Amino acid sequence: MAIVVTLDEMLARRKVKSRDLAAHVGITEANLSLLKSGKVKGVRFETLSAICSYLQCQPADLLAWVPDADTKDSEAPSRGEAGGLAQGD
Repeated sequence: MAIVVTLDEMLARRKVKSRDLAAHVGITEANLSLLKSGKVKGVRFETLSAICSYLQCQPADLLAWVPDADTKDSEAPSRGEAGGLAQGD
């Protein structure tokens, strides 16, 4: 599976410069560039929230999941199985 970052497209739609977003979010332009290119292993929810707040969008507007060609629906665990998301009390 691959997570695709569509932040560049959202920046273009909102006519926002990377420099302005980085300054507002409190990260370097270099780190924002790495995020835009998908060359990061993760992103903090705090950072994602700040980006969404500034761009007035949802996380799904910035991230997309693209399954591998060989991934089958039957391979995915259900929410209750090990590997699925645990629900808090």
